[in-house]
Amino acid sequence: MNLLLLEPEDIVDAGRAIVRGRRLTHVQDVHKAEVGDTLRVGNLNGLLGEARIIRLEKDELELGYEVSQEPPAALPVTVLLALPRPKMLKRTFQTLATMGVKRIVLMNTFRVEKSFWQSPWLKPEAIREQLVLGLEQGRDTVLPEVILEKRFKPFVEDRLPAMSEDMRKLVAHPVGDGECPRAINEPTVLAIGPEGGFIPYEIERLVEYGFECVHLGPRILRVETAVPALLSRLFG
Repeated sequence: MNLLLLEPEDIVDAGRAIVRGRRLTHVQDVHKAEVGDTLRVGNLNGLLGEARIIRLEKDELELGYEVSQEPPAALPVTVLLALPRPKMLKRTFQTLATMGVKRIVLMNTFRVEKSFWQSPWLKPEAIREQLVLGLEQGRDTVLPEVILEKRFKPFVEDRLPAMSEDMRKLVAHPVGDGECPRAINEPTVLAIGPEGGFIPYEIERLVEYGFECVHLGPRILRVETAVPALLSRLFG
């Protein structure tokens, strides 16, 4: 945990907060902090700063804190991600949040198993938990927006055009037309398929709506590997 994120319910007074649970355990067991030590903190969806430990007990941590720094800039990207396997989804949420993605669309494709949509990891509280872990890692405070799209065709035809207006559109595909561009740093919609890739029909529909097919080379990557590789290359 590189940043202690303060939730609204932690704030007991101006510049004073009380933390319990997982974050307290981390401060005790990993940071091995003591009264008087300082920690990096941030208000969820707010500013960053520092806190001093005023009181540290078995079940409660009291902090005096001050925040004045803006969180790091978000990546100018919307990620359209074919819903991965539940175990991989957890890690991918964390990675996306750590790297600064602020809008994530989980979408259905032909090769996404129907059972994946029943995963408890898609419950709002489970999604939020993984995103918060990612923010703590990346020293960021702003929670990403997560949108679930369970029907490919209506999403691509009815909602994606408005969502991607005036943005560059890229779809990562192993047999794409060209190599993935580097350091474009412009507003982009990036579509990433399942491990088996998009089927030809899905690629045709995306291309019809303005997407360019790009690839990272001849190797087939797992989703959890492809996500940071693509984001680092595009926005490095």
